[in-house]
Amino acid sequence: MNCICVGLCYIRIDFPTGALRSAMYVCNCNGIREREVRAAIDAGARRPVEVFKARGCAPQCAKCVCDMRRMIDETREALRYAAE
Repeated sequence: MNCICVGLCYIRIDFPTGALRSAMYVCNCNGIREREVRAAIDAGARRPVEVFKARGCAPQCAKCVCDMRRMIDETREALRYAAE
């Protein structure tokens, strides 16, 4: 299976409010968006494999794993600062 996964991809979406916003795909192979990764992290995912499990899929090319790790680390860092 060939896939093209180039990290965070930006797709412009026109929402009903008329605002133009960006929806980021973190994983092109599985169609996982940033908001879905963040939801998995908020639900307790602490490793990329747990994000994939929460979405009911498995890594394909794994180019998105670094982005997922970065998002997990950023969340942990934000929670650490909030706890201080």
